[in-house]
Amino acid sequence: MRIFAKYNCKLAYTTSVYPMSSCINPSTLATSVNGFKCLPLPTNRAAIRIMAKNKPVQCLVSAKYDNLTVDRRSANYQPSIWDHDFLQSLNSNYTDETYKRRAEELKGKVMTTIKDVTEPLDQLELIDNLQRLGLAYHFETEIRNILHNNYNNNKDYNWRKENLYATSLEFRLLRQHGYPVSQDVFNGFKDDKGGFICNDFKGIISLHEASYYSLEGESIMEEAWQFTSKHLKEVMISKSKQGDVFVAEQTKRALELPLLWKVPMLEARWFIDVYEKREDKNHLLLELAKLEFNVLQAIYQEELKDVVIGLGEKLSFARDSLVASFVWSLGIVFEPQFAYCRRILTITFALISVIDDIYDAYGTLDELELFVDAVERVFGKLMWGINYALNHLPDYMKICFLALYNLVNEFTYYVLKQWDFDILRSIKNAWLRNIQAYLVEAKWYHGENTPTQGEFLENGLLSIGGPMVTMTAYLSGTNRIIEKELEFLESNQDIIHWSFKILRLQDDLGTSSDEIQRGDVPKSIQCYMHETGASEEVAREHIKDMMRQMWKKLNAYRADKNSPLSQTTVEFILNVVRVSHFMYLHGDGHGAQNQETMDVVFVGKEQYIVSWQACNIQEYSGLLSSMHNASKQTSASLYPGGVFA
Repeated sequence: MRIFAKYNCKLAYTTSVYPMSSCINPSTLATSVNGFKCLPLPTNRAAIRIMAKNKPVQCLVSAKYDNLTVDRRSANYQPSIWDHDFLQSLNSNYTDETYKRRAEELKGKVMTTIKDVTEPLDQLELIDNLQRLGLAYHFETEIRNILHNNYNNNKDYNWRKENLYATSLEFRLLRQHGYPVSQDVFNGFKDDKGGFICNDFKGIISLHEASYYSLEGESIMEEAWQFTSKHLKEVMISKSKQGDVFVAEQTKRALELPLLWKVPMLEARWFIDVYEKREDKNHLLLELAKLEFNVLQAIYQEELKDVVIGLGEKLSFARDSLVASFVWSLGIVFEPQFAYCRRILTITFALISVIDDIYDAYGTLDELELFVDAVERVFGKLMWGINYALNHLPDYMKICFLALYNLVNEFTYYVLKQWDFDILRSIKNAWLRNIQAYLVEAKWYHGENTPTQGEFLENGLLSIGGPMVTMTAYLSGTNRIIEKELEFLESNQDIIHWSFKILRLQDDLGTSSDEIQRGDVPKSIQCYMHETGASEEVAREHIKDMMRQMWKKLNAYRADKNSPLSQTTVEFILNVVRVSHFMYLHGDGHGAQNQETMDVVFVGKEQYIVSWQACNIQEYSGLLSSMHNASKQTSASLYPGGVFA
């Protein structure tokens, strides 16, 4: 039985109209959702007559279903612990020009340090430290020159001969920057039977990190991964029993996520603390890293305060994911010059979350088909028409639809104004493909069908939102849009294809148990179990190995000199994948607020920061309260008001 909605519309004179109300004139709503200012939407003649008298119109729309009670599922998401008042209270002294001048001074001194370092191993270690401290983007030219000289003047290799740590470090850094280093450099560390020989922890963990830069078919690198994984697991167990917390934690982190898969900005937060405890630390690097982190954090806080979405508050069944969405955005592009890119990505992620919740749980199949139909009608035309959506969608979908309408229009206007390039077709098509993929999954669920894992992944790389997010990042984060790059991104092939299959798989590892429990389409894990009869534990290990093998494909693409994509665009894509590894490593870090902490966004004294530790919502709410109080206090330290005060 198809559900037909009847709408009763009343005109009311008001003295004010509030954004995001479910009972406001569609024309007013279209100019106010998400704080965007767009052209007024077409409305009925009665409304136009009243508007001509300069009196705002209020359209009270209600949906009634004839003799039918709609049974809706709910994901039971908890209210956001990041309330508006708390976010607005965030402040930092690091917005002051004094700190920016000090940072520039330190950069000059670090530049001199880089030039003074001449020994190959010292140079490589310096590059590694710069990367892990979050400083490498300031010294890209210097790093590139060092690696270029290292690769081209590699006749003298005595400095790394019989040194697995040095060989692995060089291999990793060179491959990371696109140099075709052979896996044969590790043959000297194998015995007569082909097994690796090494009892040095530093060398083993360095080899382990290097093994993740392997390509398909590289048997030596695969053996290196198997050897180091087995050895590090044994080290982690033994060191935990011995009470060596530092080595045990370092080993655990290496086994959980390699450096290649980590978000640089989030890794820097942990590594700064580690680096500070090292006897061989460079004090200039350390001071700059702390200052840089605090300055960037202050920038992020101001950006976050300026983003107003409100959909999660209005649509109570959906996730209010503003902070999580912002963490996604800064993980993709953390550099300060990408402020607009982070803003548009934050709104995009938040809107994806709401639409995903509608399709996964709240909407009926008939409503979901109506929404896709409305998007296809409006997005598929050269001139956008809005009346169909407003006349056919239920109330809760209208707000979502208009938010999407305004987002696309505002984004298109901004890019056209900035770079004289019309992106409307590209961004509309990206959203349309995403929402069509949601409907495919909804039909699987409502039809009680279990797709094959292959079918699920082909649709899932779209429904996970990766291609659409990448398109948004590219169009908002580049200074020059290139047609060839744009066409490649729209094709969803090669690096796009494999990247977002990984994103889909990582999401499933973190969220599938909760989603299946509340009622959702089988995910990749369940599809594999259904196909093979495997247990969930076996299926999860299979998924993890699938991701590792897919990363080998990505390694080949990122090293491809003939790729139509710039290195910046490639990093946009890979960073989306990296954030997913962080978000879903210990469960649903996006939707459930009792998972990995997101303290990188917030100001607090060092004793209040809880990095990389899971804590429940009550504990973290108390932590935020403490942080909130602490942020009001003054400090006489060198860098007051920041994480590293």
